[in-house]
Amino acid sequence: MATALYRLGGWTFDRRRVVVVIWLAVLVFFGALAALVGGHVSNSFSVPGTESQRALDLLNREFPGAGGASARIVFAAPPGHKLTEPRYRALIKPTVERARAVPQTVGGPTAFEQSAQLSKNGRVAFADISFAVSVDKLKDSTKDALERVAAPARKAGLEVEFSGGVIVTASSGQDYGDVIGLVVAFIVLFIVFGRALPAGLPLLTALVGVGLGLLVITIAAGVVNVSSTTPTLAVMLGLAVGIDYALFILTRHRQHLADGLEPREAAARAVATAGGAVAFAGTTVVIALVGLAVVGIPFLTVMGLGAAVTIVIAVLIALTLVPALLGFAGGRLHRGKNIDPARSLGRRWAELVVRRRVWAALAVIALAVVVALPALHTRLGLPDDGTKPKNTTERRAYDLLTDGFGPGYNGPLGVVVTGNLKDASVQQFLTGIEDAVKGLPSVAEISPPVVSPSGQVLIVEVTPRSSPQSEATKELVQTLREKAKALRDLGITVLITGTTAINIDTADKLASALPVFLPLIIGLALLLLLLVFRSVLVPVKAVIGFLLTISAAFGAIVWIFQDGHLMSLFGIPAASPITSFLPIIMIAILFGLAMDYEVFLVSRMREGYLRTNNAREAVVGGFSASSRVVTAAAIIMTGVFASFVTGDDLIIKSFGVALAFGVLVDAFLVRMTLVPAVLALVGDRAWHLPSWIDRRVPDLDVEGEQLVERLEREQSTS
Repeated sequence: MATALYRLGGWTFDRRRVVVVIWLAVLVFFGALAALVGGHVSNSFSVPGTESQRALDLLNREFPGAGGASARIVFAAPPGHKLTEPRYRALIKPTVERARAVPQTVGGPTAFEQSAQLSKNGRVAFADISFAVSVDKLKDSTKDALERVAAPARKAGLEVEFSGGVIVTASSGQDYGDVIGLVVAFIVLFIVFGRALPAGLPLLTALVGVGLGLLVITIAAGVVNVSSTTPTLAVMLGLAVGIDYALFILTRHRQHLADGLEPREAAARAVATAGGAVAFAGTTVVIALVGLAVVGIPFLTVMGLGAAVTIVIAVLIALTLVPALLGFAGGRLHRGKNIDPARSLGRRWAELVVRRRVWAALAVIALAVVVALPALHTRLGLPDDGTKPKNTTERRAYDLLTDGFGPGYNGPLGVVVTGNLKDASVQQFLTGIEDAVKGLPSVAEISPPVVSPSGQVLIVEVTPRSSPQSEATKELVQTLREKAKALRDLGITVLITGTTAINIDTADKLASALPVFLPLIIGLALLLLLLVFRSVLVPVKAVIGFLLTISAAFGAIVWIFQDGHLMSLFGIPAASPITSFLPIIMIAILFGLAMDYEVFLVSRMREGYLRTNNAREAVVGGFSASSRVVTAAAIIMTGVFASFVTGDDLIIKSFGVALAFGVLVDAFLVRMTLVPAVLALVGDRAWHLPSWIDRRVPDLDVEGEQLVERLEREQSTS
């Protein structure tokens, strides 16, 4: 592989203008394609195989339009007043009439009036509006018309808010996350290199990669349903790995220039050595992200594929566009800071860790375990309107409904019954079940049943007393499903659905996928690292370190987001369960990033051991040669991820915190402290591979040691 990359690096250096033109043409082509066939991202998703999804599919067949979007319009009188007062009743009536005229609605005014309810204190009321299509298919004119409905009542003193996701208050600050990340990255790079030219080059190539990745995702959105989280996750990863991959190659290029090589040879060797590690690291991230398909949830598969495409683009740019730009820069990149590894802070740290290796290893393990403890009581779910910022209409509607009716009115459950509903014994049994459900202390209200036109399906709305994300609501769903089993003998099927039930089923399905996905990732890590380092102990040590990283990251996000610590620091509106798909995506991403740092650090140590056969010096020397660039890469990646905490979206905020903290733990505690400590403890055994395995394992030469030796021999003989 190193030989092929060496030739590629030299070819792109020589044909730099052609390479730049090719990348510009690719950008223009995908930009035009995105403009022609591109689609929009969506907040809607399906979870095949779950009870709640089967119920939704049934409702879509039996109740035309039932599967569309819905909005709840909430009215509140000023403090000390009631909506029954004549002046406020006169305000509500025209608001209702305007709501009836909103385009794309279904059910007519009768359905709107039947859904209307007034709180016992007379201050809060609500009514539901149903649409013929899902939220992502609603026209902007429809949303604008619905928002205008509230204007007269608001102007006259009533509070009018919306829930249901049709009317969404704009985020404040999310658009600046990537800008902040770029600024942080440039500052770090400028400190590392001391000049603007080498500091700006990784940013330029990363932006190209992110732009192309977003265009591909936009094109995909025209064909399949793409989650609204996918583009932001792609930007996060694209910036982080795009900058880091370019940084690794640029650093090795400058090192070769400092050693006296000509710019072309320096670039070719940089691609052959650091480029091999980039290709390997990128491959591990891509495999992990594509592996999300094993979960069987379409929106998660698309999210993983979207992020994986961005990583592939980042690797291709690092291996082609970066050496082309190195050709334009020529020998100027050698100017700036060039620190001697033998006198660096990294070497002093490595010597300290090696000298105190037992205590260093124990300290890292103990700290990671303590931080991971909150993960023992993890609860998975999806954010609801109660976790939105308090200045949004969704949160204000949530709070008004809670105050006026109870928290359960923010997440009613749909009980769908199908079968021979006309049989007298079945009717009697259903009545008994209804009375039993009404008697449950966790049920606030049950609506009258609505029968489908075919007479084969009816739906009842059950409103819990507890909030959508509470354990009590989850227990109610389980209780209802348990009671429904008694109806099977009568040929009756009862399914529980609704947004709350969908969130519960999604969380359960993702939780059940973790015991399958995590061993898959661990097995992959062991195999890949065995191939790279031709060692048994190095992969085992790497996997243990990875488990410490994800455990600590889990513990941190549970402590912050679920337990409610440091909420004001991170701008978290309310404590809530951990986003159900965050753990599995976090594992996939942190796995790939952990392999990045493992390869760049340990490959230099292995190179030193093969050259000197001195295990201790190999650890110290290899660490000294690579610690500076790994430190910079980790700080940049942390800064990029952390910059996305500035937005209002709780899902993106939790991803930012989890990934930033995970990178910090993995880079500085695990890879730069635990790894040298453990390798120093095991000594020569770290680099031993049993002969029966050695004969069957190919030598990938990821870091190009064999190529460099051959080139140096040829140079010495010429």
